[in-house]
Amino acid sequence: MTTTSPTQTLAHFAATLQFETIPDAVVRRAEDLFLDWFGSALAGKGAPPVEAIARFFTAMGPADGPAEILIHRRGSSPLVAAYVNAAASHFAEQDDVHNGAVFHPAAVVFPAALATAQSLRSSGRAFLLASVVGYEVGIRVGEFLGRSHYRIFHTTGTAGTLAAAAAVGSLLRLTPDRMQHAFGSAGTQAAGLWEFLRDAADSKQLHTAHAAGAGLSAAYLASAGLTGARRILEGVQGMAAGMSSDANPDKLIAGLGTRWALAETSFKFHASCRHTHPAADALLHVMRTHRLEASDIRQVIARVHQGALDVLGPVVDPQTVHQAKFSMGTVLALIALKGRAGLGEFDAALDDPAVIAFRDRVRMERDAEVDAAYPARWIGKVIVQTNDGRQLEARVDEPKGDPGNTLSRAEIEEKAIRLARYRDGAGESEMRKVIERIWALARAPTVDRWLAP
Repeated sequence: MTTTSPTQTLAHFAATLQFETIPDAVVRRAEDLFLDWFGSALAGKGAPPVEAIARFFTAMGPADGPAEILIHRRGSSPLVAAYVNAAASHFAEQDDVHNGAVFHPAAVVFPAALATAQSLRSSGRAFLLASVVGYEVGIRVGEFLGRSHYRIFHTTGTAGTLAAAAAVGSLLRLTPDRMQHAFGSAGTQAAGLWEFLRDAADSKQLHTAHAAGAGLSAAYLASAGLTGARRILEGVQGMAAGMSSDANPDKLIAGLGTRWALAETSFKFHASCRHTHPAADALLHVMRTHRLEASDIRQVIARVHQGALDVLGPVVDPQTVHQAKFSMGTVLALIALKGRAGLGEFDAALDDPAVIAFRDRVRMERDAEVDAAYPARWIGKVIVQTNDGRQLEARVDEPKGDPGNTLSRAEIEEKAIRLARYRDGAGESEMRKVIERIWALARAPTVDRWLAP
């Protein structure tokens, strides 16, 4: 008797989902997320690690091709474009995140899906369907791997390989059997370790680049007949066995086709690691409520979950702008001093004496309630001790950008334009045309290039 495995069930869902069965609200949110990603990708232009990855991969590919490298406004092969766009979109720390999976879907799904759709001249509907498939698969794999996985592994780099494979497999119209093989080949390439944070290394952009490229390759290889492990997720020597101690296979298949995980994805309001956002919003709340200035504050205690301590704890003296985005002290200093933690604020923060002085007055403590709620909910709590002896507390149950406190389309448009202009990736008028096309994507006969050379 043949038993259907969770990997097989998930692959069957990915291969057979039809656009017509996706609720309109989910399609609209997919468009929102694509625009949000588009701006993030352009904001990576000129960043040294992104350009290093781009130089290498463009040298390995054709001089031109059907797939668009957004930051360079040139074409290449789908593989090269997926690598570069994925690296670019994960640098500004403004790309989306799914709380429960602790996973950044956009940075791996859209680069792979866009490159493939442009190469195949797929319709807008096919691209949106593939994007939904990638989100649904990747989020469930991240949830399946659990908290123990995230303590060591960067889930976007690991679950992201399967997310990208699912999206590309949808565009290639893989059968359920070949989709399962694509998952096997993607999962065996899954990688990404948090150790890079201790050295201010550039690996985070490589994680998304590799995940998008490995997933794309896995799907194309499955289309060509290459086989992969059939139980790559839950098998005795599969991903969970090697990468998790609390994996739950039920999370891979629960609610397929009825619970739309894509719609649960959060937008990032601050230009920093998502683990800093709840405390940042709580500090902003207490300062506004009590009309505090940064000079009024003697100490801030951020009450956090263990995952925040694991990821942010090693960053005590940030040496680069990107590493500063993983410093709770730096983020809260910018909130206190500038009222926001945006891209420009971070660029000026590293050697700012006022930021450094405030950073040293911030510490993190594990909070039992916050930790118990994580990762389903990311509660923000701060305790603020003032120079005049007061102790003020604040909490935020849904940080700005979460589904219950989401960004409007107008706010998403403004954010995307701001990101595109950050390193001159695209001007406002150009982005307004991109926005119009994205809102009409479901009616587009083909997914063409977005930016003029």
